[in-house]
Amino acid sequence: MNARVAFEELVPTPDGFALSAWPRDAAPVQLLPALAEIFCRDAKRQQVSLTVPFEHDDDATHAFVTRAIREGIVDTAAHEGSTLRLTTSRASFWQQPSLWLTAPSSAGMPMRYTIHHNRRHPVRAPKPKGTVYRRFMPTVGMTFTLRTVDVERDTDLFHYWQNQDRVAHFWDFKGTREQHAAYLGEQCADPHVHPLIGCFDDEPFAYFEVYWAKEDRVAPFYDADDFDRGLHLLVGNSDYQSAGKLRAWFNGILHYMFLDDPRTQRIVGEPRIDHTRHIAWMHRLGAFTLKEFDFPHKRAALVIVERETYFGQFGP
Repeated sequence: MNARVAFEELVPTPDGFALSAWPRDAAPVQLLPALAEIFCRDAKRQQVSLTVPFEHDDDATHAFVTRAIREGIVDTAAHEGSTLRLTTSRASFWQQPSLWLTAPSSAGMPMRYTIHHNRRHPVRAPKPKGTVYRRFMPTVGMTFTLRTVDVERDTDLFHYWQNQDRVAHFWDFKGTREQHAAYLGEQCADPHVHPLIGCFDDEPFAYFEVYWAKEDRVAPFYDADDFDRGLHLLVGNSDYQSAGKLRAWFNGILHYMFLDDPRTQRIVGEPRIDHTRHIAWMHRLGAFTLKEFDFPHKRAALVIVERETYFGQFGP
């Protein structure tokens, strides 16, 4: 078993699963694919108990356990005779970035602060290019991906989407291709905004703006933390607004935002108050409406999703 553990190598037991063999030099991360199969096959499962052969309670065993817990692969471990009983919660598993993030996390930079427009906030990590998140969604049988906007590649599509009446009703941004290209260029250059294209099976269907709330226009309206993140979005292809697909991609974008930086404890949204469908879906994924308030251009609802609630009760 030199490669990662596959689901087929697990033997069901009355209280979980067991492995018949486990190399002494294997890393805890090799358990992740099998754990993924277990949690993805059973959306209601809250915990997995996994028995792994470890004949001796020695330094190697302690080192493995310490690493497994520190890396978030398992929550607890107990030596039982010639085996280790490992337990992993759903909330811990879905906060593992390595299975879904395809670009470096935003959390890798040392903490430094800057002041911009009289707001003190952390210096933000440079935005990666290309695909940043990939996840197969079994509920819809498709793979959801997020990739960073490329102005040259994506302007035509963004321009087409923004000039749809359905989109313009909430964005109010009909315009020329040049205007839309300039806008995307500004978002790509802005260190507090990460513009993304959402795809299902590589077909683009949505535009997402993931932003750091501390230096955004929303910050004066609530007590923004250093790593709160916010979200603007539009669905350009209405084929992806059915309940099943909408739940899948909405879950995916929230998952990415929490995974990208473990210091992010809250995600905020400020949809127009009459965008009731958007607000309702955020509530279904664990959000609550803190208050209503007035931007210069709209009456908005301040909607908040907390990390603990999302992963503990409503998440993937």
